[in-house]
Amino acid sequence: MKQIITSFILSLLYLSTFGQYNDTFNWKKRCSHVPDPNQKTLQYIYNWQNENLNDYDVTFYWLDLNVSSASTYVSGNTSITAKVTAAVLDTFAFELIPEITIDSFFFNNIRYTGYTRDGDNVLYAVAPAVEGQMVTAKIYYHGAPPSGGFFAGVTHDHNGTWNKDVTWTLSESFAAKDWFPVKQDLEDKADSAWIFLTCPSGEMAGSEGILTNTVNLGNGYTRYEWKTHHVIDYYLLSFAVADYMDYSIYAHPDSLNGDSVLIQNFIYNDAGCLNYWKEGIDNSIPILELYSNLYITYPFYDEKYGHCLTQLGGGMEHQTMTTIGGFSFHLVAHEMGHMWFGDNVTCATWQDIWVNEGFATYSDYLANENIYGWDAAQSFIVGAQNNAMSQPGGTVYVPESQVYPGNEWRIFNGRLSYDKGAAIIHSLRHEIQNDSIFFRCLSQYQTQYSNSTATGEDFKNVVEDVTGKDWDYYFNQWYYGEGYPIYDFEWFYDDSIKEFHLSSTQSTSSSTPLFQMLFDVKLTFDDGTDTLIHFEQTANYNYFVSPQNKQVVSVSIDPDNWTMEKVSSLILDINENELSPAYFTMGPNPAFNRVNLYFPNSADSQKVITISDLSGRILLTRQATQTKTTLDISHFPHGTYLVEVINGSNKIVKRLVK
Repeated sequence: MKQIITSFILSLLYLSTFGQYNDTFNWKKRCSHVPDPNQKTLQYIYNWQNENLNDYDVTFYWLDLNVSSASTYVSGNTSITAKVTAAVLDTFAFELIPEITIDSFFFNNIRYTGYTRDGDNVLYAVAPAVEGQMVTAKIYYHGAPPSGGFFAGVTHDHNGTWNKDVTWTLSESFAAKDWFPVKQDLEDKADSAWIFLTCPSGEMAGSEGILTNTVNLGNGYTRYEWKTHHVIDYYLLSFAVADYMDYSIYAHPDSLNGDSVLIQNFIYNDAGCLNYWKEGIDNSIPILELYSNLYITYPFYDEKYGHCLTQLGGGMEHQTMTTIGGFSFHLVAHEMGHMWFGDNVTCATWQDIWVNEGFATYSDYLANENIYGWDAAQSFIVGAQNNAMSQPGGTVYVPESQVYPGNEWRIFNGRLSYDKGAAIIHSLRHEIQNDSIFFRCLSQYQTQYSNSTATGEDFKNVVEDVTGKDWDYYFNQWYYGEGYPIYDFEWFYDDSIKEFHLSSTQSTSSSTPLFQMLFDVKLTFDDGTDTLIHFEQTANYNYFVSPQNKQVVSVSIDPDNWTMEKVSSLILDINENELSPAYFTMGPNPAFNRVNLYFPNSADSQKVITISDLSGRILLTRQATQTKTTLDISHFPHGTYLVEVINGSNKIVKRLVK
């Protein structure tokens, strides 16, 4: 991705290299994983949800279920306690797929029959309740949810190495309704939840919060009673059940002054399994302590952090109890990052999944930077940047039209939501130019939106409050916009002055006409020393002067990989008169269908542009008076060409590669 010049030629040196891209670099493998503005709703609600779901706010979920490692079958009951928000609630709605059989329904302790369905919405006519009234619906049900892949609500699988069956849930983003009655509204977090799980006595079941009681029912079954008093979103409720053992360890964040955080791990009940994963699990300690220092104290320190080992191909950040498929450093670091970004502060809409996934991915980078060091961090961020640039377009912000059940892979797009999402946070850190201020932005965001939801705009507003600077341009370019810049960099020198000419185009012509940003240039001198210069790109053509009293032997663009760009060409010219009226820069070079010529010294003067092949055959002639001219070369064969500009008696010729 980066390019370096290390030698000179007398007239013109052209160098073009491309970064190595990995189209399959998909961080989604390590993490699972809007509204119509004309729709009359008080909250975000998707168009496949019934409007009666807006008539109440959930305050409490109590799931009391029978589960096992042998299948996806669940039975039992779920209670939903809620506060009425409509003037009158006379229809109680919840979501539950038709494959689950409803045995009975109670509303405020009165049994009702005869529901209707609106897709996956179940509607019961009930005795009216008025605004502000607390109500409780209790639904008894049973069934075997379909196990349909990564985003299925409940999955059963077998581990051949340790010979263990396991069943687990994954509700993100629309699959909670596969296994319990629910209101799937991101902004309607429950104030607390109880998850009681009855399973065969040879098994253990893990979930959110604190394991308050383990009850031997005396009939070959055991009930595990989990309770959380923290605010929680619907998709962060979970269970995992298998023949587990409990391996618990403790972290000691500085801010707790010697107190500890329980890290409770349910892993397959085999000594070999513990030996295999122990080092990876133990990495949870320094990671949790690090994030508590960088952000805020672990938000659920009074309950626990934990993992349930399953056959999931990655991980899912269920609040306080991640469902995980293994304990690699990347996976543990990413999922634990979600406890802050995703669980404590949750995206307000799936369009803003960046505030979950981009920041969890960048948390992984920070864990590498602070625990494993600079080289590990560089490898991580370059991989993310390269994958983000492996295609020319696509936004980090998910368009509303692309948010719907069945399109989860767009929401959780590894290239955009994860890698580009992390890359633009990294670039923002560089743009701020002060780590203390940057991390203050993250901690204030966590504090301000703790136990709540937020959007990308909310994070931008926090950054503006902390830095005292307008960041609209940055978010319009990188969050809502598409693509990345492609640079053509040209530089000249004499004994004391170094001149730099930067021309940029965009990887896609869709929505970002300019990437305004800071970028670094490293100059290495003939005595072995070097210096780093910060430039700010403010237009698609910029001219910079940097006085130096030593001879430059190499130039490196963005040597520390802070920004995301491709450098199409680096050109050195030591004979060309850059003050000439015919002087020009051009890019991209190599070009594809079009090439832009920039004339910094000759606005409004008449210039004659000629492109010829190396045999001298003229392929294009154009007259121009503007500062910028775009030439169509789509009909040119691939090859090398000469671009000649004549302005009066002045003439300059440069090479162009297509």
